[in-house]
Amino acid sequence: MKTKTIFTCSNCGHSHPKWQGKCDSCQSWNTLQEAVVNSKRSTSKSNQENRQGLVKPKKLSEVQTGKNDRIITGISEFNRVMGGGIVKDSITIITAKPGAGKSTLLLQVAEDVSSKGLKVLYASGEESETQIKSRADRILTGLDNNIWVVSDTSLDNVVMSIDEIDPDLIIVDSIQTFILEEYLPSRAGSPTQTMECANELTRIAKNSSRPRAILLVGQMNKNEEIAGLRALEHLVDTVLIIDGESGEELRGVTASKNRFGSTGETSFFSMIEDGMKPIENPSEYFMTQREGNMEVSGSALTVVREGTRPIIVEIESLVATTFTPYPSRISENLKREQLNTLISILEQRGGIELFNKNVVVKSTGGLQLREQSVNLAIIMSIVSSAKDKAISNDTVFIADMGLTGELKRVPSLEARLKEADRMGFKIAYVAKRSLNKKINFKNLEVIELNTLNDVIGHVFEGKKLPF
Repeated sequence: MKTKTIFTCSNCGHSHPKWQGKCDSCQSWNTLQEAVVNSKRSTSKSNQENRQGLVKPKKLSEVQTGKNDRIITGISEFNRVMGGGIVKDSITIITAKPGAGKSTLLLQVAEDVSSKGLKVLYASGEESETQIKSRADRILTGLDNNIWVVSDTSLDNVVMSIDEIDPDLIIVDSIQTFILEEYLPSRAGSPTQTMECANELTRIAKNSSRPRAILLVGQMNKNEEIAGLRALEHLVDTVLIIDGESGEELRGVTASKNRFGSTGETSFFSMIEDGMKPIENPSEYFMTQREGNMEVSGSALTVVREGTRPIIVEIESLVATTFTPYPSRISENLKREQLNTLISILEQRGGIELFNKNVVVKSTGGLQLREQSVNLAIIMSIVSSAKDKAISNDTVFIADMGLTGELKRVPSLEARLKEADRMGFKIAYVAKRSLNKKINFKNLEVIELNTLNDVIGHVFEGKKLPF
């Protein structure tokens, strides 16, 4: 079989017959990398081989699905984000910033799966066998004989290990460090090597006679995306992103793609010395537990949705007099533009002057406030701090805020209210006509109001409802 050399853009994947400074497709400079590919064989021979190995189509109604097609781990939060467990003929890629806990989480998954009598192969192109063993001794409770480790950057050797061990779960850390000898001299991490290695692993996972589950680690680039071509994300079945800084405890694992579950599903872990500990009741984690039902100013509670799960979140605000011409607007968990917009609404529609005040907003636990449903709670926490009056701990605010000062409806309100009721809250402020039907809650009273002034008056001034 003849070979030829092409030059592939590492940014967009476009191929060029010879090297040049700028890619013709994406106009990026100095992104062309050399790759060796096999030339196609004669059409007649190729067609003859294809006919011999043709996979015949089946009627969809005749396709058999097994009830035990998932590996259910003992890590509940991992099962949740995977859609109920690891599908046995699937390939999943996990990406995150360095130090976020990718390898730690996968080693814990390997321990749990091996304890069920299934064979696990952990292939690493980044760490030696002794490094993997040192981490295992630190975070795992015990090592099972069903875990095999191979430290090599050659995927050819990993494939031979798979044939020898016959594992049920294969972990590859990371896909950008492996090479196939057939595609030398392309370096590890190049678009050609990464995609061909991923294609080979997909072939192994999807083998109908011996399906296997494969978990890949994908390196993250400076744009916080999986390094390499976008085609890698299209190839795999599930893409998991671990969100969290290396110096913080909270880790959120989000499924940005999942062919076997809900896209956008999020699970939470606490990164401690012993590894990744699942946070099974996030509503308790993201609220301050105060003794004796103590109430403080500058705090308001709301209900957000992370994936399919509603979570109670506490929002804290600090309003203080500034001695500079330009007051500060600070928030680590909220976009500055959104915070400035909410402050403008509060000043213009709520009559609270903040032109000479610094405003600092954060969420307990460090959860990012991405939903518009938190807007009323953010404003009420600022009002509470500005007035130095506490809001009752049994109250939640679930509404968006319009520029007119009117409360707006939010999606999945019924599920949010049910979570608030489950957690024992007494009052929920929502927008007028948000609920399509009357719901009887065990603990919760739902108060529907029209405007921000109605809410401020009812909460802080004891005004009667405007209806």
